[in-house]
Amino acid sequence: MRPIRPDEILNLYDYELVRHARREAVIALKADRRVGVGRYLSFVFENRETVWFQIQEMIRVERIIDEDRIADEIEVYNTLLPRPGELAATMFIEIGDAAQIKPVLDTLLGIDTGGHVRLQVGDHVIVGDFEAGHSDEDRGKLSAVHFVRFALPAAARRAFAEAEVALIADHPGDRGRTVLTPAARRRLAEDLA
Repeated sequence: MRPIRPDEILNLYDYELVRHARREAVIALKADRRVGVGRYLSFVFENRETVWFQIQEMIRVERIIDEDRIADEIEVYNTLLPRPGELAATMFIEIGDAAQIKPVLDTLLGIDTGGHVRLQVGDHVIVGDFEAGHSDEDRGKLSAVHFVRFALPAAARRAFAEAEVALIADHPGDRGRTVLTPAARRRLAEDLA
């Protein structure tokens, strides 16, 4: 997937003019790209539109106008884009009760290691590869937001459009298996193309 370029980023004024429409479009896009698994996990599969929107929102919130700082934001967020042959997602641990945040996060320690999160494409099982730095089991710390990549072998990519595709979490703190909807599978197949 082609990285976001600086000339694609709108200045603060121009972004405000289109923000409402772009926000609505990304919300609709993410509806097909969001997959809930188990009690607490939600995955949003990233693409150019979702990443572009995140960059624009960060620039807006932090009121960034310096070109070097904008370039830094672009560089950071471009790492969220899937590379050739893979899907990339932001995994959210969603806990509705504030009093349960720490206890639930404690039960989910290690979810980002040991192959607990997998993508199944027909008979192919792809273990999620998590970005480092979002947990520290030795200190009992786990972030509620993680970034995970699924590198699909060629046979899984060929089967993707026709096979059943499921996202699986198999961890003592949360288990689940969710079959992707046809709309979600179609969107992600576009990412793999």
